[in-house]
Amino acid sequence: MKRFTFHRLWAIVLKEFIQMRRDRVTFGMMVGIPMMQLLLFGFAINSDPKHLPTAIRAADQGPFARTLVAALKQSSYFTFVREAATEEEARRLLQVGDVQFVINIPEDFSRRLLRGEKPTLLIEADATDPAATGPALSAVRAIADSVLDRDLAGPLARLRAKSGAIQLQVHAHYNPENITQYNVVPGLMGVVLTMTMVVITALAITRERERGTMENLLATPVRPTEVMVGKILPYIAVGYVQVTLILLAAHFIFGVPMLGSLPLLYAVALLFIAANLAVGITFSTLASNQLQAVQMAFFFFLPSILLSGFMFPFRGMPEWAQWVGSCLPNTHFLRIVRGILLKGNGLMEIAPHLWPLGVFLLVAMTIGVKRYRQTLD
Repeated sequence: MKRFTFHRLWAIVLKEFIQMRRDRVTFGMMVGIPMMQLLLFGFAINSDPKHLPTAIRAADQGPFARTLVAALKQSSYFTFVREAATEEEARRLLQVGDVQFVINIPEDFSRRLLRGEKPTLLIEADATDPAATGPALSAVRAIADSVLDRDLAGPLARLRAKSGAIQLQVHAHYNPENITQYNVVPGLMGVVLTMTMVVITALAITRERERGTMENLLATPVRPTEVMVGKILPYIAVGYVQVTLILLAAHFIFGVPMLGSLPLLYAVALLFIAANLAVGITFSTLASNQLQAVQMAFFFFLPSILLSGFMFPFRGMPEWAQWVGSCLPNTHFLRIVRGILLKGNGLMEIAPHLWPLGVFLLVAMTIGVKRYRQTLD
């Protein structure tokens, strides 16, 4: 029996380093994935979102109302982007997701404040994501008390109250009880589909190449597009099974409301599933083995889950992270699913998120077909 020697051990170590150097894709993933995690968690993730888009509906233009609005603007939590003329317009802005909050100041706000009647400041919030609205709503009371205590000075100091000079009323729409499952469970649909569809199809062509069955396909008269579509169709059925299971669990186990059209949700899911399958096919043509295919899929999945708004508030991320997240299909699909289930959105409301999914599918499919042709050559 041969003894253990450091000479042979060192030879094996050198062999592994040489193999690692030759496998540039795997080496790049070993360096790239930790760097991506460092950048995303260090710079992009923020659990205290600021500069949230807000609409103002001010029926009172008195000095106290203007001072209160100015203080909210300076708080860094709110960015006033729209002025709603009617209650219906304010409701629609919340429904389509253009704003996170609507601040309503009644027409008799200043007059009732001077009378010591504690007027009501109404804040309507899109509470589909409680983590995005919680910190801002918590700050409103302190902001209002601070600015009004400063203005109610001298003869008006008698109007100050220990409980505040105004009443703050919050209407949390779409998730009034701030139930986390209402936000997380629908979002899981996009995460599960992204993870499984991309990984499964990333292994499809790579597995055939490793097993030698690719030569059988090359000997047939099928075209590259026919091969890609033929590989995608079975997995679309698998994706619909996953969608159905998640919807059943969401409704019967977690009690998630389903206010919108389920046929519309299933139709949009087809677009999203096809987009992820096209990405998986593209990765399978780029990878030389199954390990590389899985690594590429994980490289795509990581930003898809972290920058989509599933785990962390999307509007709490810096602009560059929001721009990257907006290029990923999972970001738009999450908004579509939550909008349909929790808000009852229809086709018109989700239309702004449909065309990015279509563009992504077209680009991914084009790259996949082109790469597959090169693989055949």
